[in-house]
Amino acid sequence: MPAIPSLGSLRGRANGRARDLRRRGGSREVTPPTYVVDCGVYVDGVRQPGEWSHADAIAEVRSRGEGFVWIGLHEPTEEQIQGIADTFGLHELAVEDAVHAHQRPKLERYDDTLFMVFRTVRYVEHDSPTTANEIVESGELMAFVGSDFIITVRHGNHAGLTHLRRELDADPERLLHGPASVLHAIADHVVDHFLNVTERIEDDIDEMETEVFAPRTRVTSEQIYLFKREVLELRRAVLPLATPLRRLAEGYTRMIPEEVRSYFRNVHDHVITVSDRVAAFDELLTTLVDATLGKITLQLNSDMRKITSWAAIIAVPTAIAGIYGMNFEYMPEVQLRYGYPAVIVVILVICLVLYRVFRKKKWL
Repeated sequence: MPAIPSLGSLRGRANGRARDLRRRGGSREVTPPTYVVDCGVYVDGVRQPGEWSHADAIAEVRSRGEGFVWIGLHEPTEEQIQGIADTFGLHELAVEDAVHAHQRPKLERYDDTLFMVFRTVRYVEHDSPTTANEIVESGELMAFVGSDFIITVRHGNHAGLTHLRRELDADPERLLHGPASVLHAIADHVVDHFLNVTERIEDDIDEMETEVFAPRTRVTSEQIYLFKREVLELRRAVLPLATPLRRLAEGYTRMIPEEVRSYFRNVHDHVITVSDRVAAFDELLTTLVDATLGKITLQLNSDMRKITSWAAIIAVPTAIAGIYGMNFEYMPEVQLRYGYPAVIVVILVICLVLYRVFRKKKWL
């Protein structure tokens, strides 16, 4: 197995090539369009200095027979991406998916180009999970991968790759396997965000669970259901990604070297872990919905017992008053001197006894 060159030798070789490029006038200062986030040329994992147009970048790489181009786009229109698609020979169906977005995570192969779709997520900060309108914000990230280029298309205002690109620029050894290395770094970056979001959501679920079982909770089943919908949004991003990663790890295409496949297996394992956690979140939230409905049922039963108890107590004086309010001529008790106070005492005693009985049974 050939020895991996040191970082110092890589930088030296790359700087020498950069000087050759400047002498030949190969690297021109080009102002990229606004939808082009970045366009870089990499040789032996080292980014070459200067600004490049997509046409000049791929022309230089192919004329040298080594290196690759990494282009980053943000929400391009069909007209804007068409020039890049023509230059790199991108399939029209993949280009259409990249422009219009709203795709499920997937992996497709068009001749000698791979097209992979990621769903990205961002945790939205909020004061309480029971009052937040949005907890998970989703976006999309597409990647066209060829033998000497990778083109990323991002939709949404989060999950940018600027920080990742800087990390890779500072560590050229991670890019020695070309576009496949970049694709792995992107997949790992996306899955790391999944892990961060699941940790934050787990804290929210713990908080919600505490509130649900609090004595005077105001959490409703509707609030839990809305939170469950946010978890479902995360699940839609995570679960379908497992299959594309597994295919890459199992050698779906020769464009992914064996050395990189093992790293995709690691990312696939992380996705499975996140999927299991998200599935557990969904089950727990379903349990919380059932518990909330159960508490409502118990509260209704308690209210009905109280209403029934007071109705029984009130029925005693009502019944007695109704009896002695009848217009019969012969009612001996009415003629008694102490009949009225005796009836009042009887009413009070019966009501008090009923009240004590209901209190003992915890109906009141």
